Amino acid sequence: MRVLFIGGTGIISSACSPLALESGMDLYLLNRGRSHRPVPPGAQVLQADIRDRADVERALGDLEFDAVVDWIAFGTDHIAQDIEVFRNRTRQFVFISSASAYQTPPSSLPVTESTVLQNPYWEYSRNKIACEEALVRAYREFGFPYTIVRPSHTYDQTLLPFDHGWTVVDRMRRGKPVVVHGDGTSLWVLTHHADFARAFVPLLGNSHAIGEAFHITSDEWLTWNQIYDLVADAAGTKAIKVHVPSDALAKADPGWGPGLLGDKANSMVFDNTKVKRAVPGWRASIPFCQGAREIMAWYDADPARQRVDERADALQDALVERWG
Repeated sequence: MRVLFIGGTGIISSACSPLALESGMDLYLLNRGRSHRPVPPGAQVLQADIRDRADVERALGDLEFDAVVDWIAFGTDHIAQDIEVFRNRTRQFVFISSASAYQTPPSSLPVTESTVLQNPYWEYSRNKIACEEALVRAYREFGFPYTIVRPSHTYDQTLLPFDHGWTVVDRMRRGKPVVVHGDGTSLWVLTHHADFARAFVPLLGNSHAIGEAFHITSDEWLTWNQIYDLVADAAGTKAIKVHVPSDALAKADPGWGPGLLGDKANSMVFDNTKVKRAVPGWRASIPFCQGAREIMAWYDADPARQRVDERADALQDALVERWG
């Protein structure tokens, strides 16, 4: 199979690219060549700005693909260009959407692929929904061969699960309280990118995936209190938690609010039956306790990675003083 990844060196795709190569795929990466993550050996790089159609078509030449995956499409203008460029170039087009597109808060759990798409809080999610709708229309009108994949909070060793990142761990290690939204008991799912990749790559070239949507997540359900404690344990410390209502956090920091109210503040757990049916034998096998240790090992390997956001630190201080 000849496969094109638009992107291919991000948090999620950095696990999918080497696995695609190991699976015998002829992998091309179309990007600007500016990622700090290395290109896996064996992948062919086509350097172009994906937002510049003429530049993209120059880089592609007369190449055609069995599958094209766009990891970095976030609006309908991006999808419209993808449809125009790849309509006669690929047998399958895979759009990376988001599980935050599902009804928020959900009317029932676990979430399945038939759960309605509706997120009144987060523009990012509404844009993903609009992209999905454009692909469905193209499929109905002229058979554009889409597959939609909805990840949910997928991480690698560089990504802490908190909005304030390393600042939270720094506070833990200094014995300072950390802010947890709500009462910390809402359920959440964290998926290791290697687990995601093992379900994702077999969907490429899979005829049963055409015209279908799948989410790919872990089956490990954790409360946010547990997530903070697991990271603290991996960091060799304890988490002194101060619980603050999500609405109050959103009011205190407009940058924090949409992703919180539109995603993390609600219990979100998923039924992965559909992708398991499409990829027999797959299951997510990496628990977050292991993932948390990988994350802390990466940060501790180079102190330069341990960057504290002074504004976020001051915000947490103010919230702790008000709600602690």
